[in-house]
Amino acid sequence: MKGTIAICLQDLVKTKFGEDNWETILVKSGLPKDLVIYAHHDIEDDVIMKVINSTCEVLNITLQQAADAFGEYWMNNYAPKKYFAFFTGDKTAKEFLLNMDKLHAKLTDKIENAKPPKFTYDDIDKNTLIMTYISSRNLEPIWIGLIKGVGKYFKENINIEKLSENKVKITFG
Repeated sequence: MKGTIAICLQDLVKTKFGEDNWETILVKSGLPKDLVIYAHHDIEDDVIMKVINSTCEVLNITLQQAADAFGEYWMNNYAPKKYFAFFTGDKTAKEFLLNMDKLHAKLTDKIENAKPPKFTYDDIDKNTLIMTYISSRNLEPIWIGLIKGVGKYFKENINIEKLSENKVKITFG
């Protein structure tokens, strides 16, 4: 996984919960408390998962609560600053979600070792989208948190119904 995910999590924890909690999370994960993370460096998936699990323990929250906080922070704080160009075209949450597969491909096509998730869609009607997450990483809670973050970014109420481990029905409106 690319370091940008860890940097966003670091920013979120430091901003909302304090630097001390971030250092505790790193140490609990078996990492140095002064770890420097670089956006395009590879970080092993199991290391990121240790950090996420330690975040849940230290902050006394569930994995889905952590994923929701991450998704909201990514979409409303981190990504619009780091990836500004990708936040200018879409006018609705549904448009943004329908472009996520293309966005990941464009963003990572020149990044060595990038393995972004893939998405497929069943565009049911103007208010309903079925979205499938395809990845060996099994980060469905984070994906769902990001979908919720997209809704908040576009100031839209969205409902997410889990159809299977990697498929959701999203209702807009």
